[in-house]
Amino acid sequence: MNGQTHPETVDWPNRYYHIDQILDRPGPRTDSEFMAGDAVKDFLRNDCKILCIGAGGLGCEILANLALSGFKDVHVIDMDTIDISNLNRQFLFRPADVGRPKAIVAAEYVMKRVPGVKVTPYFGKIQDKDESYYMQFNIIICGLDSVEARRWINATLYQMADAENPESIKPLIDGGTEGFKGQARVIIPDVTSCYECSLDMLNKPVTFPICTIANTPRLPEHCIEWASVLEWPRIHKDKKLDTDNPDHIGWLYNIASARAKEFSIEGVTWSLTQGVVKNIIPAIASTNAIVAASCCNEAFKIATTSAPYLDNYFMVIGTDGVYSYTFEYERRPDCPVCGGESRNVDVNREWTLERFIESLTERQDFQIKKPSLSTSTPTVAGKTRLYFQAPPQFELETRPNLEKKLVDLVSEGGEISVTSTSLPFNLTLRIHYV
Repeated sequence: MNGQTHPETVDWPNRYYHIDQILDRPGPRTDSEFMAGDAVKDFLRNDCKILCIGAGGLGCEILANLALSGFKDVHVIDMDTIDISNLNRQFLFRPADVGRPKAIVAAEYVMKRVPGVKVTPYFGKIQDKDESYYMQFNIIICGLDSVEARRWINATLYQMADAENPESIKPLIDGGTEGFKGQARVIIPDVTSCYECSLDMLNKPVTFPICTIANTPRLPEHCIEWASVLEWPRIHKDKKLDTDNPDHIGWLYNIASARAKEFSIEGVTWSLTQGVVKNIIPAIASTNAIVAASCCNEAFKIATTSAPYLDNYFMVIGTDGVYSYTFEYERRPDCPVCGGESRNVDVNREWTLERFIESLTERQDFQIKKPSLSTSTPTVAGKTRLYFQAPPQFELETRPNLEKKLVDLVSEGGEISVTSTSLPFNLTLRIHYV
């Protein structure tokens, strides 16, 4: 297909018969602004521009649903290429597509199967695009498996939003799955809670103590962690472990298997090795289908105002039967994205700067990795840089501060600005000593 469109295709009679049943007349719960008839159908099919972020398990389902629901101007972003392990649930891909970019293949397949729909792919990261790119869309749907990417797009859309310019407020529909569990939510900047508000709901990443994996492994995961965390750097020195490289995964699998045999531990497999080092969460096709359907249903309602959109959180659990529930996730007053104010933090007077940094990385509601700290308020030491991870000269210059007490660096009520590669915004903390 090479990305070509079908301008010559004309909709045949009754192509959207079932959808038109919704758009031709108002229903009992229809929004008061809903204008039934040709105008809303024309907007949906000709004017509405929608972005799908992710073309994996959720993204494939979302793209197909959007195309079949009448959205004809769809864009998709994904930075991954197709792996053979994707084929059991990412149904837009075939064995011949392995190694090709997901976004491009998904776009080609949808346009081939659904005439008249234009799908514009981008093979790369969402961070490659600026605000002007996201401003062109009416709705954005996330089918991501990355917390960092979700936080970035959430913060970006909130930074774009201007109350005096309604066109700048872009609805974000976020879907996520974990095994038989899934969720969908509607995020409207300056109206609903944002993704950052619910960060402390996420499961904490599983970590294993170094002493356990080095000396007394008991689980196959311990052996795999030992191979990746301790043996890989010992053997390969400065060579970076590429978790997408089959040769690297194969090396870890062999080393972990030998370690497991030594301690009479069973269960080390190739898939488990890949799952541990890449932190892979099992994906279930049926869960993807349910959550994608919910996301696209919300997109359809927002685009057409034919029914009230979700307010604002939907969850489904399929472990024992099927259970679903909706509720309003309230805004967090001290949310660093939508709260608009600096965050008050209690700090032990005896803590060193290093201990304070550790406390930040341990907090579930921040999810910060390798933070750099500075302050714009007058400090006891009279310096603005507290500790910088990079560049090297700044790290060397600020390293002595790690051993100093924070109370000797920042005054009571002083503000600290925290930046990190995992943080898509500057986090401002107001210090209170206890």
